[in-house]
Amino acid sequence: MDSVAVIIWIVSFVLVTVTVTGFAGRIGLSAPFLLVAIGAIASFVPGVPAVEIEPDLILYGVLPPLLFAAAIRTSYIDIKARGDSILLLSVGLVAFTCVVVGLTTWAVFPSVGLAAALAFGAVVAPTDAVAVTAIAGRLRLPRRLVTILEGESLLNDAVALVALSMSITAIAGAVDPLTISVELVLSVVVGVGMGLLVGYAVAEVRRRLNSAVLDTSLSFVTPFLAFIPAQLLHGSGVVAVVFAGLLLGYRSPSIQSAEARIAEALNWRTIRFLLENAVFLLIGLSLSGILQDAVRDAPGLVPSIGIAAAVLLSVLLARVVWLALTTLLYRHGPRRLRERGWRWRNSVALMVCGIRGVVTLAAVFLLPEETPHRGFLQLLAFIVIAVSLLGGLGLPAVIRRLRLPAPNEDQEQMQRRLLMSEAQSAGLKRLEDALTDGIEDRVVERLRVNATFLSPESEDDGPEPRFADYARLRQAMIEAEREAVQHARSEGRYEEYAVRAVLAAIDAEELALRATFPRSSPEPTSGSTPQNEPPDTPVADEGHRSPAAQPARSD
Repeated sequence: MDSVAVIIWIVSFVLVTVTVTGFAGRIGLSAPFLLVAIGAIASFVPGVPAVEIEPDLILYGVLPPLLFAAAIRTSYIDIKARGDSILLLSVGLVAFTCVVVGLTTWAVFPSVGLAAALAFGAVVAPTDAVAVTAIAGRLRLPRRLVTILEGESLLNDAVALVALSMSITAIAGAVDPLTISVELVLSVVVGVGMGLLVGYAVAEVRRRLNSAVLDTSLSFVTPFLAFIPAQLLHGSGVVAVVFAGLLLGYRSPSIQSAEARIAEALNWRTIRFLLENAVFLLIGLSLSGILQDAVRDAPGLVPSIGIAAAVLLSVLLARVVWLALTTLLYRHGPRRLRERGWRWRNSVALMVCGIRGVVTLAAVFLLPEETPHRGFLQLLAFIVIAVSLLGGLGLPAVIRRLRLPAPNEDQEQMQRRLLMSEAQSAGLKRLEDALTDGIEDRVVERLRVNATFLSPESEDDGPEPRFADYARLRQAMIEAEREAVQHARSEGRYEEYAVRAVLAAIDAEELALRATFPRSSPEPTSGSTPQNEPPDTPVADEGHRSPAAQPARSD
């Protein structure tokens, strides 16, 4: 395929992705499922080139940015608060699923061998971070469940890929449990270390950047800076990307300017949208090729149906059984766990949110050529992905039947108002400390009531220095407000959704200040666009207003 053809196919991918996703939103269907279905149909159309997925392209080119985009939006504070639940699902459930599905596959299809069966169990064990986040946001689940689902889907990829690596080694030859244990610990330690190292290094560079364009450009390569060295050092690249993303997301208010944060968020939303949906379309387009390989390896039509049914049942039951045991542990275990327990209907919600996607697709193609019945195992993985996406269509109805309590909007708004009030008090105190002789009273009064910005076009505005005074003092107040919010966050006095909403509102006002007074606004201490250039992103993220106008809405 020549260069022009490649460009045409890329443009076609984007057009199909945008069109199908927009159409799915209008009719209330799952965009990933529609993309897989359309891709599967197209794979049998004459003239459509056969798609052969390169596992390294998915593993090294697609997975790192997707995980990083999810990690920088995930709250480190919430992950830390729900760490025990997340570890039980991301580590315990993956290991349990790997064993249950592996043994089931081996029992119903003995010729595949135990090592290959366990490798297949690792392939289908992790849930998809993209699909889970989309579902959680659309269904308005309780925030605790959303945190657990997002944390699970971020970390279980690493556990599953490590388990897959061990199983692949076992396919080639015998390995002892001690070797597996050492390699597992090494993989995690190297992954965490590389992720934190890259995160801190990028944070220090960001402190010194004065352009949102440069900052966002650095952000685009950060997941690869974490993933590739970790993999080369025999660590987990997935763990490295997740920890780098969590660290940078948490430290963002102190190392980036408002322009850089807003630009990064908007750009990563676009990249994430294109990559995740293009991958689902790619899954569908690979069906014809998978079927051709599976026909050679399959044991026959009727046995294949029975094996597929057994595998699907084992994937479902593994999650149901593990979550049932986990719920019992939280309800009847040690007192510390009982205090953090959840109801059975919350457990049911977690049970039905086990959707597979990108990682399963990449992992199944990592199976070596010598794997017994490799083509048939790829078909089984495709069936697991497709059925889980199909099952996701019924999730809204299931969640509604469970009648889970939605986030309390009044309580959340009260938290945002209280935090905003603390921030504005800190800003007013900074104003009093910064006042000097020569500043007009009406400028100070405008600042004190946090009113609408002065307009440079007003007839009675007077000389320009008054604009400079306003911009300088308001910038100082904004910095004090941001510091107050970060201090409240460090003390744990507010939920993370309130912290992020108020920080976003402060960012929006700072951006508006610089857009209104481009020549007068001083540069924020965390770095910003040079004063002689317009802001890189002239609009704030959707749904946010100036703190004076109204408290910011949570995501």
